[in-house]
Amino acid sequence: MQPDSKLLLQIVEMKMPFGKYQGTLLCNLPVSYLEWFNRKGFPEGKLGMLLRTVYEIKLNGLEYLLEPLKKR
Repeated sequence: MQPDSKLLLQIVEMKMPFGKYQGTLLCNLPVSYLEWFNRKGFPEGKLGMLLRTVYEIKLNGLEYLLEPLKKR
């Protein structure tokens, strides 16, 4: 299955809108923060889906998928 490039692009362009890491690009959020969301529950809607995706990418060592998009 091919990764959704629009989804990946949003991950490297969108900033965290609230909390401890407000203003940090989603792709740059630390794994510990994403693990916290995984335990407590991800937010509803699009943000939650994007955060879940970043968590899965980092958990599975797939961050290389984001590198070409970060350079754009």
